[in-house]
Amino acid sequence: MPPYSETYPVGTTVVVAGRAALEDFQTTWRWHHPLQDDQLAYAGSSAKVATVSFYHGGDVLYTLEDIPGIWHEECVRPAPGASAV
Repeated sequence: MPPYSETYPVGTTVVVAGRAALEDFQTTWRWHHPLQDDQLAYAGSSAKVATVSFYHGGDVLYTLEDIPGIWHEECVRPAPGASAV
């Protein structure tokens, strides 16, 4: 994927990755915006993308409606049958 190009535009419904995937990301990610412990409770939750931003170098970061925190693109999945609004 080219830098500064998100997979999930604002309004797209996504699903937060499963707990095991989140825990793996949390233990292996060493850079900016680490996953916080309280974010693990949202594993498997669905939400719409509220904002999209990019860290220097192109890492895609999302905020989700009604789910706190900053979410790396690796921590969200497409919702079955969802499309961008």
